[in-house]
Amino acid sequence: MKTKSILIALSLSISVFTAQAQFGGLKDKLLKVGTAQGAKALGVDRFLKQPAAITTSFEDVNREGEMMPDFKSKEKFQPLYLLPKAPEGGYVLCEGYYEITNKSYCLKAGTFAPSKGDGYMFAPVLGPKEDIVVAVLKSAEKHQDVEQHDIQVLLWTIIARTKFADYAGQVKLTAVKLLSPKQLTQLEGGALGILPFDVMQKAKDQLPEGVRAVFEAENNIRQLVSSGNYTYADMEKYAIIAGMAPPRADVPSGIWTKHPDGYFVRYFPSGYSVTKVQVYVPKELVAGGNTVIYDAAGDIACPANTGSQRLAQTNEPLNPDYSIKLVTACNPK
Repeated sequence: MKTKSILIALSLSISVFTAQAQFGGLKDKLLKVGTAQGAKALGVDRFLKQPAAITTSFEDVNREGEMMPDFKSKEKFQPLYLLPKAPEGGYVLCEGYYEITNKSYCLKAGTFAPSKGDGYMFAPVLGPKEDIVVAVLKSAEKHQDVEQHDIQVLLWTIIARTKFADYAGQVKLTAVKLLSPKQLTQLEGGALGILPFDVMQKAKDQLPEGVRAVFEAENNIRQLVSSGNYTYADMEKYAIIAGMAPPRADVPSGIWTKHPDGYFVRYFPSGYSVTKVQVYVPKELVAGGNTVIYDAAGDIACPANTGSQRLAQTNEPLNPDYSIKLVTACNPK
């Protein structure tokens, strides 16, 4: 009887071992198939078809009325931040020439930082997350205690389409401070999870070469955010590509865009976090008491070169000098 029990146990052990071996072989085959079809199985095809969080590109620039850099080049520009504040944010424009060196933010990970010869023109913030991005920039004006680096990390996290449920560390605290509960729930819409390495490689094979770096950078940012263990330098390493994109000769640095509201604007970035903005307001635009508001929270300095960064603009001046007396047509000596 004892011998029979041993034989039965041995037989069962052999059967289990055989089944495990067969399953292991099947598992290996499935993994190989997964490498080829994993993108579809895990919904990567759906990811690839989803629009970016912010879709603004140079194609969204209206070049009608543009002026070359020598336009109004000899005029004296006054501090824009000394103009009257608008109730909903921004500044009430008067006839004349104004400039502001303001905080700006990168809105496209996996691209080159601005270089000296890059031409930038005005385009609006567009895309599924445009309302959230503008809300962050407007809220930041009222929360001067929030560091610019923390706001930049939050914006990279948003454009990487990170689920709010995956937010961890300082970026979660920044989001809660700058956004309402309703806006926080909107971060879940169109959000992506973290793609496994093999699936990520397969997904990259399906993308045009110029888009791969952006797709990979966004996935790396999602991984960092969910870990909760990251520094600003860690984020910047993935968001900013070393080197520079070649400038386009037809869009020189300092080119003017005619804004949809009728004034002219141009951009001079210093890296991605600082931009000098110059504005020309024609007399006829504000004739008869017509009110025109400059509100940069919905503006993007858009590069002609698709490999460079889109720069979100703000109404926040850097190193303002409020001792200067503003002399304008609406505030004469």
